[in-house]
Amino acid sequence: MSDPAKLFTLGIEEEFQIVDPQSRELRSHIQQMIEDGKMVLQERVKPEMHQSVVEVGTDICHDVRDARQQVTKLRRDLAGLAARSGLRIASAGTHPFSHWLDQQITDGPRYKELVQDMQQVARANLIFGLHVHVGIPDREIAIQVMNMARYFLPHIFALSTNSPFWLGLNTGFKSYRVKVFERFPRTGIPDAFEGLSEYEEYLKLLVKTNCIDNAKKIWWDIRLHPFFDTLEFRMCDAQLRVDDTIALAAVIQAVVAKLFKLMRQNMTFRVYRRRLIDENRWRASRYGIEGKLIDFGKQIEVETKSLIHELLEFVSTEVNEFGSHEEMKHIEHILTNGTGADRQLEVWFKGRDLRQVVDFIVAETNAGLE
Repeated sequence: MSDPAKLFTLGIEEEFQIVDPQSRELRSHIQQMIEDGKMVLQERVKPEMHQSVVEVGTDICHDVRDARQQVTKLRRDLAGLAARSGLRIASAGTHPFSHWLDQQITDGPRYKELVQDMQQVARANLIFGLHVHVGIPDREIAIQVMNMARYFLPHIFALSTNSPFWLGLNTGFKSYRVKVFERFPRTGIPDAFEGLSEYEEYLKLLVKTNCIDNAKKIWWDIRLHPFFDTLEFRMCDAQLRVDDTIALAAVIQAVVAKLFKLMRQNMTFRVYRRRLIDENRWRASRYGIEGKLIDFGKQIEVETKSLIHELLEFVSTEVNEFGSHEEMKHIEHILTNGTGADRQLEVWFKGRDLRQVVDFIVAETNAGLE
């Protein structure tokens, strides 16, 4: 019998840039921060492949209020650690102009193996994401929820877009981060699975044929976590503000709860093919919330903002149950005032100075942490 106390719990992982406030460049400084942070952050901080990237993750959060407290505290503590070395943390899907060639690779067999296997694709993967876990102890139901939730990934991804710049260029994308990450294998929207057994057989086959040595090397936009009883949503860019992160987590939680309840009521949401969802994923990456997505049921283009409003209506009962109305108000704020990408671009168009964009990202990342 599943433990209901672990149903729809939240876990949030954020990847941050370590930035020199003078040059505005990324700084390879993670090892020192890990050493300094052991007493403060304990196991909640860990390195990534590049030493200018640092990841922090919450404990299990019982609701969005708990998640907000933990995310805020982790950012505050991490910002304090960086400040000890005269550095800053910044939260966006890509750095506006720092080059991956200039970044040091973190020591350790895991990263050496990754670079040996992936070569330049791994070395160039200088990106920063937000991962949200939602607890579902029944893994058989979780697979079915994953199948249905795939349709909504581009909608939520569009809200999260926060990486318009890459290597000093305005890419024309609202999220260029996913274009960088797509070079890795086993990324993007997964296929639908008939059930847990088919999913597990697929993992066994990949391990048996030396494609992977463990299931964590599957990097889809959504995955059934190999070690935790959670659905992990991995498509979002790192977010400027705590409010942005928590609002996205609240929407994801509500979508999972809605689809879970439909399953329990012997109802379902249509499971679309990956090739269709990929069309919307591309549009979300290119245009964010300013473009159109395809309503595959009606077979027409619809304004992305309109479809997101439909999504909010779809989960309104769950929002009431979770008490996440403030977070939904912030989603409305994003729809009105733009995503992180829109706000970065607004700063850039004013002065055409990417250093000012970095200053903006740093200021937003640290807003409200006092």
